[in-house]
Amino acid sequence: MSEFTEQKVSNRNHAWLIPFSCLLAGGLLLGVSTNLAKYAGEIGLTPLAFLFWSITGAAIILSVVALLRHEHPPLSARGFEYYFVAALVSVAGSNLIFFSAIPHVGAGFVAMMIALPPLLTYLGALALRIERFNTIRAFGVAAALAGAGVLAIRKFSAPDASIFWILIALCGPVLLAIGNIYRTLRWPDKASPSALAPGMLIAAAIWLGMVSIFSSFSLVVPRGAVLPFALIGIQACIFAGQFLLLFLLQKTGGPVLLSLLGSVGAVVGVPIAIFLQGESAPDGLILGASLIALGVGLVTWGGIKMTAPLPKKSE
Repeated sequence: MSEFTEQKVSNRNHAWLIPFSCLLAGGLLLGVSTNLAKYAGEIGLTPLAFLFWSITGAAIILSVVALLRHEHPPLSARGFEYYFVAALVSVAGSNLIFFSAIPHVGAGFVAMMIALPPLLTYLGALALRIERFNTIRAFGVAAALAGAGVLAIRKFSAPDASIFWILIALCGPVLLAIGNIYRTLRWPDKASPSALAPGMLIAAAIWLGMVSIFSSFSLVVPRGAVLPFALIGIQACIFAGQFLLLFLLQKTGGPVLLSLLGSVGAVVGVPIAIFLQGESAPDGLILGASLIALGVGLVTWGGIKMTAPLPKKSE
């Protein structure tokens, strides 16, 4: 085998490192973000205000990054469609649902709900022939879903359960799964991840600003204190990193591996909610987290097996 061929095989064997690294880093930011949303409510920030100003800040950060890299967001009709539809299901709608539900069901439970999209994404990807069936990945998705399901069932059975907000929180994963499929199918030609991310966040800020028209929603930030503004700044930086990694993972790992961001976020977010926010540990936490971790491992391993080159037949 020539040196060039050996190098090519080596690159293919290590191609999984980029999406796997994006998955871990993005999941970490997602888990932290969920807990910051709960803390924001405790210092007087409404879910809409915290989300709107944080998304706006992230959009500014990523726009500056794109300009410095000379990667301008596509301004075609296809590009605008992509921004506004992706923003509605992947950012504005899903995050507003999660951030609004956190005060009622807890940051730990919401973090676990964000782990639910893999099965819906995987089934959609198979139906639309975006993804080839792979037994290992199918078991991985089922394991991650089972882990989140264990915690959801235990939450429903709790004596103080808020059924309405639990059901509202369950709508978020459906939007995320739709977004995972949509962004893959409608990715604008030749557009880079760092060019698309700011466009989507700007569209999300517009959607959220439109929600503030209703009298029951407000974008007001409590004045006279530095903490709310500092928290918005921190969340803006987290969102900027999280959504840039999301697009990189979308491009390199596909919609199914992308959908496991929530599973990693749950493994990170639940311990933070318990040890730093003082929430009680969800029933079945050990079993649920173990199944989710197993699912992430199997889906990643299945992706490596699918991209590995076939052994060359001896002549």
